Amino acid sequence: MSRTTLRELNGFDQAPAKLAESTLVLIDFQNTYTQGVMELDGWEESLEAGAQLLARARAAGTKVVHVINDGGEGTPYDIRVEIGQIHPKVAPVDGEPVIVKQVPNAFVGTDLASHLEEGQDVVIAGWMTHMCVAFTAQGAFLNGNRPTVAADATATRSLPVAGTDVPAEQVHQGALATIADLYGVVVASQKEIV
Repeated sequence: MSRTTLRELNGFDQAPAKLAESTLVLIDFQNTYTQGVMELDGWEESLEAGAQLLARARAAGTKVVHVINDGGEGTPYDIRVEIGQIHPKVAPVDGEPVIVKQVPNAFVGTDLASHLEEGQDVVIAGWMTHMCVAFTAQGAFLNGNRPTVAADATATRSLPVAGTDVPAEQVHQGALATIADLYGVVVASQKEIV
């Protein structure tokens, strides 16, 4: 049985952001997550959903901000080489800022907040649902913005916890539930953000 969310208790708006009135923040759509030790379950489908959302945002004249994690030279997050770069399907075009971060919350130690208007809606998509997407949604909420997360344009991986393996879909849904409880609106499909 579902319970009342903290958003409902606080009377927060449950309507998803309107794309043309928002800033789209694409988080860590890096090659890191498409192969090897950090490969995400469902990355192909979430990348395609992210690419569709990005195309619609550009067509609507929505401001787009890309976020990329730099883990340093020789890591899977080395942005100086192909493994750490933004996937070509969602690569920035001229005029779209790229924020380089080093922690999961893209607001910490960056100028991301300066790219957003006070109180503005923020549409969030990217990788990983349970880490940088969730913490950046929290950061947007704490910054006074109103995040909407497109669930199909996010993905994560299975994780070991207390001697067992938690499946990626469970990790994904748990992270989305955390966001939806307080920090933002979660929609199943990017198509719901019009």
